Amino acid sequence: MISQELKDQFRREIDLYEKNALAFEAGELDRGTFKGISGGFGSYAQRDSRLMLRLRIPGGCLTKELLKFLADEIADKKATLLKLTTCQTVQVHNLSAASAASMMRNALEAGIITRGGGGDNPRNVMASPLSGVEKGETFNVMPYVQTVGDYLLTQIPSLHMPRKLKVGFSNTPANEAHATFRDLGFIAREDGTFSVYCAGGLGPNPLLGVHIVDGADPEEVTLYVSAMIRLFTAYGNYDSRAKARTRYLQKALGEDGIRTHFLEFLAQAREEETPWPIPWEDEYLKEGDGVVSGKRIIEQKQPGLYTVSYHPIGGCLPPEKPAALYETIKDMTDTEVRLSPDGTLYIINLKASEVPAVLAVTDDGAGSLFETSVSCIGASICQHGIQDSQELLRVCVERIRKENFADGVLPKIHISGCPSSCGSHQVSAIGFMGQAKKVDSESKPAFRLFFNGCDTDPGARIGEAGAVLLADRIPEFLAELGRMIQSASATFETWYPEHRQDLADLASRYAC
Repeated sequence: MISQELKDQFRREIDLYEKNALAFEAGELDRGTFKGISGGFGSYAQRDSRLMLRLRIPGGCLTKELLKFLADEIADKKATLLKLTTCQTVQVHNLSAASAASMMRNALEAGIITRGGGGDNPRNVMASPLSGVEKGETFNVMPYVQTVGDYLLTQIPSLHMPRKLKVGFSNTPANEAHATFRDLGFIAREDGTFSVYCAGGLGPNPLLGVHIVDGADPEEVTLYVSAMIRLFTAYGNYDSRAKARTRYLQKALGEDGIRTHFLEFLAQAREEETPWPIPWEDEYLKEGDGVVSGKRIIEQKQPGLYTVSYHPIGGCLPPEKPAALYETIKDMTDTEVRLSPDGTLYIINLKASEVPAVLAVTDDGAGSLFETSVSCIGASICQHGIQDSQELLRVCVERIRKENFADGVLPKIHISGCPSSCGSHQVSAIGFMGQAKKVDSESKPAFRLFFNGCDTDPGARIGEAGAVLLADRIPEFLAELGRMIQSASATFETWYPEHRQDLADLASRYAC
């Protein structure tokens, strides 16, 4: 828990944000200057000059109380667009300056801190979304996530980093939090310790993280975070913003240099700091009342309890959904919502008798693996976007539905509107990155294909860049790919290893 003193400081700082947001809205402050101020509050101007506010949700844990807060704020501010992000945050879009500042203050009172949600700050700490309830998990990482999240918030007022810092924890080899290619990542080990990786990241010049150590004591997680901050501030590039992410340390220091310096800074942290205590977390005592199975139903490690998955297309949560979800689960003991880095929302700790109601209120989501595809918010909203990733996903889903492919014939794809990789296109089986392409001297919307990426541990790898396809040809490219795979009575996962060249050849036929 962070102190009341720090909360009061954050509350006072919101006055500065509001003053500048109102000035920007009135045309008295330019976009670049406002971005330099607003980013540290988790807020940015959209392409249309309305505002977005990013709500930090450590580990994606959205309790019923926080869900109720979100529903009430959406109704009060008349918000029309919610985006579940690949960093397990909720972005509220299309806000006025007054509404954004008001929501920021109300969020702070509710326990959601937006400070540091953007800019050169430690970002939302990520975790495998089903930590604590997932069958087969190595161990529950959520208590460490919450502790590190609070620790980093206390560092924000005194930090001056070259750029942002992203921390992730993974509880299984699925590595949903991408811990092996974050600025700092922790992978749970069977012996109850962590493997630690650092200086990885997606975007331009993506790199997997450097393996630092196995057997890290979980009680020392805040010391490892301190060591990473010390490493970044000591050797990070303060002169070139384009090279100011931790992954560029790999070129500057080399893997051995990073490992050596990290361990030196860890020793300093041990001498100068006391590890933050990890809160003991009660096991869920809820008892089941039957057995249930079916699509979107996941059996938990707690006997008789279940999780329901819900993936709104493109991670765009209908604005009325938080209120509907809250009304459905408000009287269910221990039930809460978890946000996933791929835009999926999980409702956990359900008895069999509670599952049907949750399925019913979430029946408007993805109906297949392909429809759970990931997309950033796209150029229609994002001022830095190049292409409209959300629109591409929409037309692809619409086109593929006409084919009636068996589930799994096409994989989950990841789409980013620009090289920043907010859609994680570089670590997916098939990804697309927005760019412009000149055809007959005219600039056309296009996306570069990426393929063969993987985020699991071990085996994580950065995808390979392939052909550039005009946006309007991509739906048919995917449809033909699906027909090829379905004719082989296969899924993409089983088909691809022996048909990499077939995929490349198909892409070249659709390339511009």
